[in-house]
Amino acid sequence: MARKRKRKSRRRQEGRKILELVPQYNLESGEDKPVTAARKFIASQGIIPPAVLVVRRNEHTTDRYFWAEKGLFGAQYVEENHFLFPSLRTVAPQPQAKTPVGAAP
Repeated sequence: MARKRKRKSRRRQEGRKILELVPQYNLESGEDKPVTAARKFIASQGIIPPAVLVVRRNEHTTDRYFWAEKGLFGAQYVEENHFLFPSLRTVAPQPQAKTPVGAAP
């Protein structure tokens, strides 16, 4: 029996492309919970938003967080709702205005 493929959200794909343009930091969680490790890393390194933090829990699991002016968010939430974050508007590529054919640029 053939399995139906899961539909990919265009909005999430667009958000993923935008997050790829943001600086990314990799760290290990150690004894702390992943979100606590991310907060401690932000405080110790003085990271300014926007940034993506990839926290490795163990050899198989990683958690992704987005550091914004408003706080720390799960990266999946930000991918789906990237338009809610003003700091991502400056990073996102702006659509080019099309010039009519025959018009001088």
